[in-house]
Amino acid sequence: MDRHPPLITARPEGLYCAAGDFYIDPWRPVDRAVITHAHSDHARSGHRHYLCAAPGAGVLRSRLGDVPLQTLAYGERIRIGDAQLSLHPAGHVLGSAQVRVEAQGRVWVASGDYKLEPDPTCEAFEPVPCNGFITESTFGLPIYRWRKSSEIMDGINAWWRENAEAGRCSVLFCYAFGKAQRILSGLDPQIGPILVHGAVEPLNAAYRAAGVALPQTRYATENHSAADIARAIVLAPPSAGGSIWMRRFGDYAEAFASGWMQVRAARKQRGVERGFALSDHADWPGLLQAIGATGAEQVFVTHGQVEPLIRYLREAGIAAQSFRTEYGAEEDAAPADAKPDEDRADTGDLAAR
Repeated sequence: MDRHPPLITARPEGLYCAAGDFYIDPWRPVDRAVITHAHSDHARSGHRHYLCAAPGAGVLRSRLGDVPLQTLAYGERIRIGDAQLSLHPAGHVLGSAQVRVEAQGRVWVASGDYKLEPDPTCEAFEPVPCNGFITESTFGLPIYRWRKSSEIMDGINAWWRENAEAGRCSVLFCYAFGKAQRILSGLDPQIGPILVHGAVEPLNAAYRAAGVALPQTRYATENHSAADIARAIVLAPPSAGGSIWMRRFGDYAEAFASGWMQVRAARKQRGVERGFALSDHADWPGLLQAIGATGAEQVFVTHGQVEPLIRYLREAGIAAQSFRTEYGAEEDAAPADAKPDEDRADTGDLAAR
């Protein structure tokens, strides 16, 4: 059991590493911020210096503007103060990273958000052995067990095809950063045109610039024929639902893509015709597998279904507790260059340690 004090602690500004005098995903302005990924609850404006994984630089700048930014290749090590720091793939979205901190003969890892399922739009999750592991728990209940994303995408394409054959536009609500691009990578462009909300397209451009293959997309606000709209699929953030912006699509079918769609009550609350349970976060088995692979003796849970995961880990003999943070509200904030039109722990086994 690691009885040493944590290398990373919670302060009012965010998660802090005293050995390197830097913060990880701080929610208050600080001098040095290490960013795990560019979602708005983890990457905020106002810091003097930013550091992120190189693949995520374009997305981060798309969301925050021309911030003073240093980048690291995955696995590259640098020394900051008395700490050695490196970034490792988290599998969450493009450029997402786990922050590995080594100091005083110990290793701690802050994972940010992560998923274990392969995703063609970002680097796959890499287990990083450590003494202490800081994990999310967005879907930290045994009911959350994802189907293969290929099966979900088959369902989305079948839904779109059925609507197109009926002459009805398909509107799919999804988070503008990460989820939209993951869906785009699996869409069948032979079905019809792919249109996107103004909050989505600048992020598509950042993905393409990073070498991610995406099908052709067009702004939904361009002039489109009635025939094209009737066969189209439209990707839009949840905030567009019920707005005047939607009127251009006539009699449309609507659906929502999110891990929350696993639960019937969440589908009903959204009021959409269809729900596709596609998440960029680890499900319950994924959380247990990721934690087990680290070999960590101390685990801190930051956000989501915190207490069930802590209880399960303690029953498995792991020292687990929570960090109070401001993570978990992945808002679909428009990028800086967007056009104005514009998601009881009693089952499962901890992986072999």
